[in-house]
Amino acid sequence: MVARQPNLVPKSPKRFESNDGTRQLLQWGGSMVGAGLFAALLLVTLLGGFSPTGAKTNTGWFALIVALMCLPFGSLLLALGVAKWLRNRSLARRG
Repeated sequence: MVARQPNLVPKSPKRFESNDGTRQLLQWGGSMVGAGLFAALLLVTLLGGFSPTGAKTNTGWFALIVALMCLPFGSLLLALGVAKWLRNRSLARRG
């Protein structure tokens, strides 16, 4: 019986992987920003608007809370996704 010799050829540098989470970051970031913008639009148009002290109706308060949670966090997710997409694009161009 012949013993297998280990592969002595070094592996090529890590290539671009399509399953690194970039697509999910872009999808979730975009959907969260969209939900925040939709909540803010509803607040201003249909739910009574807001004043310096806050929303004018109970549902307006709910829309304000959703907008103030979704817009910052969704923007950060979207920015991270765009940064990863740009990095992957530059790595794919290099080789």
